[in-house]
Amino acid sequence: MVKRARGSVRPGQRRAIDRRPATPATPATARPTGLSEAELARAAELEQQLLAEERAAETARRRTTERASTRELGATKVIPFEDEYAYVSRDLKDIARIAALLFAILFALYLIIDVFDVVKIA
Repeated sequence: MVKRARGSVRPGQRRAIDRRPATPATPATARPTGLSEAELARAAELEQQLLAEERAAETARRRTTERASTRELGATKVIPFEDEYAYVSRDLKDIARIAALLFAILFALYLIIDVFDVVKIA
């Protein structure tokens, strides 16, 4: 472990800033206590924008809840099982057709390469 000497500054570090109170020779600059007119106007403008965004979000939320409630009212009709899941049977038929096609291609390649020796693989 490295021994630290008091008051030394290691490379890459700075000494602490010596902060002394203002003396009469160096008067402290007076900071303004309030906001300027331009800052107040900008703050009012930002507040109006935020309120407008909040109102828009509230109306969008209200609209979606109204749609959801009307959707629930209209969802009482009963759809037969076969009609509701017709896409599942279509997808399964497509998968079966593709699998049959791939097996046919694989069998044709087997015949061409191994049985009839048309293509020689070294």
